[in-house]
Amino acid sequence: MTSPAAAPVDAAAREQWWRSAVIYQVYIRSFADGTGDGMGDIAGLRSRLGYLRDLGVDAVWINPWYPSPMADAGYDVADYRDIEPLFGTLDEAEALIAEAHEHGLKVVLDIVPNHSSSEHPWFTEALAAGPGSPERARYIFRPGRGEHGEQPPNDWQSAFGGGAWTRVSEPDGRPGEWYLHLFDAGQPDFDWTSPDVRAEFMSVLRFWFDRGVDGFRIDVAHGLTKEPGLPDIGDDADRFLAADQHGQHPHWDRLDVQEVYEAWREVADSYDPPRMFCAEAWVASPDRLVEYVKEGRLHTAFNFDFVRAPWDAEELRSIIETSLDSHATVGAATTWVLSNHDIVRDVTRFGRPDADEGAPGGRRGGHLHAGPGPVDVELGRKRARAAALLMLALPGAAYVYQGEELGLEEVLDLPGDVRQDPAWTRSGGEQVGRDGCRVPIPWRHSGNSLGFGTDGSWLPQPAGWAQLSVEAQQGDPGSMLELYRAALRLRREHPALGDGGLHWRDLGSDVVSFARDPGFACVVNLGPEPVALPREARVLLTSGPLGQERLGDPALPVDTAVWLAV
Repeated sequence: MTSPAAAPVDAAAREQWWRSAVIYQVYIRSFADGTGDGMGDIAGLRSRLGYLRDLGVDAVWINPWYPSPMADAGYDVADYRDIEPLFGTLDEAEALIAEAHEHGLKVVLDIVPNHSSSEHPWFTEALAAGPGSPERARYIFRPGRGEHGEQPPNDWQSAFGGGAWTRVSEPDGRPGEWYLHLFDAGQPDFDWTSPDVRAEFMSVLRFWFDRGVDGFRIDVAHGLTKEPGLPDIGDDADRFLAADQHGQHPHWDRLDVQEVYEAWREVADSYDPPRMFCAEAWVASPDRLVEYVKEGRLHTAFNFDFVRAPWDAEELRSIIETSLDSHATVGAATTWVLSNHDIVRDVTRFGRPDADEGAPGGRRGGHLHAGPGPVDVELGRKRARAAALLMLALPGAAYVYQGEELGLEEVLDLPGDVRQDPAWTRSGGEQVGRDGCRVPIPWRHSGNSLGFGTDGSWLPQPAGWAQLSVEAQQGDPGSMLELYRAALRLRREHPALGDGGLHWRDLGSDVVSFARDPGFACVVNLGPEPVALPREARVLLTSGPLGQERLGDPALPVDTAVWLAV
């Protein structure tokens, strides 16, 4: 298969920076602490912008930094136009945006449109106003079932465990209506049939675009709209973030959500240069995903099929080919990702015994989420190095989650009393949640927070991370950090990399190999034996040391990737 060749570069194409960008995800509470309170913040991020520039990324995506009671680490927003005091001030945020631009970095924020915090003024007003009021029409309130309304309106389940409805007490003290929360009870869902809700988010977009923000990552982009009547799901009541091939689910990936994004796109396109969007959309297939990136809708969407792929050459080739083909039908660039703040770090996933088979049951679960079981961290790190070169060689854009460039593994043994993920608390400890991928990253090889701050960190770091710190890896040509720096430098310099097409090369069933014009090839060996490399090729970069065949020709070892000039 040959994906479409890149179009000639012109002014319009240069504006579409997101088609080729490498975007670094900052989980702000765990990136850098500039105030010494153990929590990452804007001051810490500003102090590390030079690191991101030197790493070679094009943009930074910042997880929610808005005022929040932190029922879900900031994804419960109480005010979409201000900054959480734990992280800083609005003035500091504006200074950060300006400084990032001075470093040549774009800034992408998180927007959370499916739900607000239960402490948002609108929800407080809705509780006080009572049933049938305009204030309640901004959220999804319904009377309960049963003789006295004592049962939830339907059988929908929260993504964090338990039911998705909570009953309120009315202003006169009587047990009253129920409100929907597909996540934590502190995250009531908006009703997107409300003109108030639609107008409010258009205003929020403009508020931040006017301050220089270059784009938004959209949280739960496949949510927002619900089927009229809110019908039961029945036997599929425990399904999480998935719908069928046709968007037939009462609250996930519904076709009418695209009306929202068509309106948002008009706002983004009204700016010069245009702003961008990236969708977090967990959907059933690539064909469903490209609905989000059709012309006039969003620009990009995370390719989670790539994240869910097993460490298997045939599966990876199939996912890459299908993703490129489907995106080509709508003229969109594919957006690759290996890790984020919601899933187990790639080092740990690739080091699990089930890594070769992928996530059991497919779309959500298995090795994407933390759980008991053995992990070969060194094997996982070796595969993560190879996976990084594979991802960064593919056509399109890529996201790098903070610490991925250091080879950090999931922290699986956090004590229960420090965990904060609502999945942990709502499940009574049955689900360990996502805290293990959110542990603050190490900057130095000594100190009580390994350089994260001056006085500890909000989650404890493993002692072994001292050897994975930026300070320990900097300048070491064999380190993960220097591998990322080299790969990102080559990606910027080589005319074949970024947006464009690829041509598959057949080097065996256990090998993922492709060429990109002009003069570039990537080879990844996922099989049990070393693979001979083409004699005419010159090595540009490898994820690990090469071996030799019997006649002296270079050979690619198992679980290793190489970039070649061909």
